[in-house]
Amino acid sequence: MSDKQVAVADPAVEQEQQTKPKKQPRYNVVLWDDSDHSYQYVVMMMRKLFRYPVEKGFQIATQVDSHGKAICLTTTMEHAELKRDQIHAYGKDDLIPRCKGSMSATIEPAG
Repeated sequence: MSDKQVAVADPAVEQEQQTKPKKQPRYNVVLWDDSDHSYQYVVMMMRKLFRYPVEKGFQIATQVDSHGKAICLTTTMEHAELKRDQIHAYGKDDLIPRCKGSMSATIEPAG
């Protein structure tokens, strides 16, 4: 008789190894319109905070102006919270004298 053992694959272990890890839920960072911020402000904020090119920033500014809101980014909850907080901390629009502070942004579940 041989001392060698034969390894038998456990179907439950194989199945577990084949399943993909669960993806984290996605959230939208939503920028809200107001009359106290200029297109230039939105474009520059999108460039600085999201590293978007001028064209993408202008597209977001146009959507905010025409639809009242725009999705800036879809990401994980933690990253969405960070970007929302960065928008809130960005500061006032120096091109509009009545402007008192940053734009408003929220996060919402994507989909």
